[in-house]
Amino acid sequence: MTAPRKILLNPGPCTTTERVKDALVMSDLCPREKEFGELLATVRSGLLAVAHAGDTHEAVVIAGSGTAAVESVLSSCVGPTDRVLIIDNGAYGRRAEQIAQAYGLAHRTLKLGWGEFPEPARIAAMLAEAPACTHCFLVHHETTTGMLNPLADVSAICRDRGVSLIVDAMSSLGGVPLDVRATPMDYVISSANKCLQGMPGLAFVLVEKTALVRTAGLPRRGVYLDLHAQWRAQENERQFLFTPPVQVLNALAVALAEYFAEGAAARHARYAACHDRLVAGMERLGFVPLVPPPWRSGLLTAFYEPTAPAWSFDGLHDWLYARGITIYPGKIAATRTFRLATIGDLTPADIDVVIADVREFCMAHGVFAQMEPDGS
Repeated sequence: MTAPRKILLNPGPCTTTERVKDALVMSDLCPREKEFGELLATVRSGLLAVAHAGDTHEAVVIAGSGTAAVESVLSSCVGPTDRVLIIDNGAYGRRAEQIAQAYGLAHRTLKLGWGEFPEPARIAAMLAEAPACTHCFLVHHETTTGMLNPLADVSAICRDRGVSLIVDAMSSLGGVPLDVRATPMDYVISSANKCLQGMPGLAFVLVEKTALVRTAGLPRRGVYLDLHAQWRAQENERQFLFTPPVQVLNALAVALAEYFAEGAAARHARYAACHDRLVAGMERLGFVPLVPPPWRSGLLTAFYEPTAPAWSFDGLHDWLYARGITIYPGKIAATRTFRLATIGDLTPADIDVVIADVREFCMAHGVFAQMEPDGS
């Protein structure tokens, strides 16, 4: 049976193709068999190719959400004499800080307002402070706000200072250009269910080979999330260290095949077209984006909630959900926002449907009194 198609505007899991959904239905397969090892090798190779990292990095796949991969990197790769600088301008930088605190990692945090742009000069200054930081953690696309943080600048700063760069590319890898040859990164962390358009349940780390070797000599802080142990099992035995979600890995293999068939440039352009159509349509209705244009990711847009008494995010959510569209609330405590992502198997025609339904809600509830019947 064909599942009803939904338009998901949350930042993952995203709308998937029928082929990806169908890949979940497969013959039962023991993850200790040769066929599984071949599937895992195909996926690992494909993940490296997305970031042009096949010559310099190794791929480690982890069963869990994206946070599992972030925790795996921080707990496995920051040694007892190391110190990590964490850039916090959203919920996911804050989450990295919480992980560092839980493991007792030496760290300092550049705390910014959620929605404040992290100026590279401030990052450079903090890296220069004593005691020196050996690692830097940056969220590339901060989906709290839809801001794209200055990855290229931070990469250059870290390279000049010999600092190991850890990049949370959870919702950017596959959606915008990301090339480790041009922008060196020691650790690239992402998830199957964002811009790669796979299913939730798998995350992964692309780790630079020299950095990976170093982790073997560090004290183990865990078992399941031990990055080097996971890599060793996948590299030497073509198996996960523990039981993997076989069907989800199969779906990721199909999603990667679709990514390469579409082409990176074409996917980036499709996402950008959906974003541009969404922002233009919402602004015509009277909604105001949170992040200024130069800093927008083109993958997710946070909008201020209207101040009209007739406005209700829950009301809009339920109105759209009944029409097969899912939207996402904001995460900034002091600022009332909501978020619309434009990733996944979406086209500008889907966005036109969304705008029409949002307009219908606003007209029906008198959210914008100045709206004309044509939406202008």
